[in-house]
Amino acid sequence: MHARVVRFTDVDPDHVARRLAEAGDERPANVPETAATKVQIFHDEEQRTAVVIQHFETADDMAAAEGPLGSMDPADTPGTRASVDRCEMKAEFD
Repeated sequence: MHARVVRFTDVDPDHVARRLAEAGDERPANVPETAATKVQIFHDEEQRTAVVIQHFETADDMAAAEGPLGSMDPADTPGTRASVDRCEMKAEFD
């Protein structure tokens, strides 16, 4: 399992709420199709930050998604992209 972890700053809470309401349970129309098996969005309204975790089965799937995800229009993202980490999961605890 691999994950692309993107941290955003300058996140407008109203923008996040609108985008999530538009999406409902579906992938938003302007989010590129990728091999991501799961996407998680975490938002800290007080700090105006967000973290988006995109899960992939393989490193190749993650690499294939890099172009479309990296070239997304900034208006389609939660805020200003501050960092992108590409990780392999080494352990998971419940």
